[in-house]
Amino acid sequence: MLNAMSETVSSPPPLGDGRPPGAGAPPGTESTPGQQGAPAPVAGRPRRPRVHRARSVALVAFVALVGAAGFRATPSVFIEPLHSEFGWSRGTISFAVGLNVLLYGLTAPFASALMERYGMRRVVACALALIAAGSGLTVFMRAEWQLVLCWGVLVGLGSGSMALAFAATVTHRWFVARRGLVSGILTAGGATGQLVFLPLVATVVERGGWRTASLIVSGAALAVVPLVVWLLRDRPRDVGLRPYGATDEQPGGLGGEDAPSRGAMGHALSVLWKAARTRVFWLLSVSFAICGASSNGLMQTHFVPAAHDHGMAVTTAASLLALIGVLDLVGTVASGWLTDRFDPRRLLAVYYGLRGLSLLLLPLLFAASVQPPMMFFIVFYGLDWIATVPPTMALCREHFGADGAVVFGWVLAWHQAGAAVVAFVAGLIRDVTGTYDLAWSGTGVLCAVAALMVLVVRRRAAAPAG
Repeated sequence: MLNAMSETVSSPPPLGDGRPPGAGAPPGTESTPGQQGAPAPVAGRPRRPRVHRARSVALVAFVALVGAAGFRATPSVFIEPLHSEFGWSRGTISFAVGLNVLLYGLTAPFASALMERYGMRRVVACALALIAAGSGLTVFMRAEWQLVLCWGVLVGLGSGSMALAFAATVTHRWFVARRGLVSGILTAGGATGQLVFLPLVATVVERGGWRTASLIVSGAALAVVPLVVWLLRDRPRDVGLRPYGATDEQPGGLGGEDAPSRGAMGHALSVLWKAARTRVFWLLSVSFAICGASSNGLMQTHFVPAAHDHGMAVTTAASLLALIGVLDLVGTVASGWLTDRFDPRRLLAVYYGLRGLSLLLLPLLFAASVQPPMMFFIVFYGLDWIATVPPTMALCREHFGADGAVVFGWVLAWHQAGAAVVAFVAGLIRDVTGTYDLAWSGTGVLCAVAALMVLVVRRRAAAPAG
């Protein structure tokens, strides 16, 4: 899949004095007799490898996002075991999930700014270690506040530092060409984490208990840290390269802008202050909050217990949710490809409209076994699951230029705020009414509102440089 990002370089890059490849050398740079026919090296100009280093950076970012997604995929299969063992209400457990989701979003813009100042490698390695610690410590919890601390705070902060803003930062720094495709691939990393971990975790919970599952996820997140330290690099200029697809005429030199001189918090807040004075920021933020409400908040957290309410086995429901992750891998990469070619506003309107329709129909499809209409829903919804991310990233870059990754971090904070509210409210609805039906239908209506909102966003004539 990542082969789509690499190209074999068939000709050398333009030389520093503006001469095209193959032109004669300027005075003073002639080749020696032993180097007949070979152009003399240009001082300070690194040789470009045949396969661009951006490929390995994108690969390790993908793997890191998969690892970070592992524990965030487990709440839906932990709700029933925690309720049975400790007697905690679903509302209480959903509060911890909601706090996790909220911190995931609120941490993202500050993590983006920290990456600008201290580098992606340090921030990502620390975030994965924090996720591993929070996941592992859950095996010792005995009280509700410990669930909130480990599951809500520690994992929320760690996964927030590994949020989609990380994907936006990698894409912005390392790529000029194929940004939409790469953002789609990296975004799919979260869905792939769900794909890899969720059926395994559900099986382990059923056979060995939820503590064993927590330790497995903790170890998997920790195992990614050495890979990040070894292969991830902060900027192309760190290894003497330009971003993939960049030319001499484009700004940014060997790898983009310098790190901000002010602190990460000050930079993130300054970017927010400027962005919040534009209408496009609020349209993107509120519509993306509805995206979070309908995906992470409702579907990822409550689909498994909702299916279990209708007699479906937990492992079967978890496998269906994992299948959504498989299909999202296709849908999100395709969405990135489409974003490079079509109006991202219209793509978002289609995605939100189809998602809302599918959620309105879902309460009619639950049964004790998997029926063809449910499989149709899984395919339909899976292709749409996180397909909204690449066009939203593209609109942030288009309207906010070099600050686009940090702005996307704030937009993502709204995404997670919406997810947190619905994760909690859906649990309350289940406790009060005994069913999730109102949660599904209400969120479906909100998706229709989001489809209208994104159409109001105006396009810019040309994207800002950077």
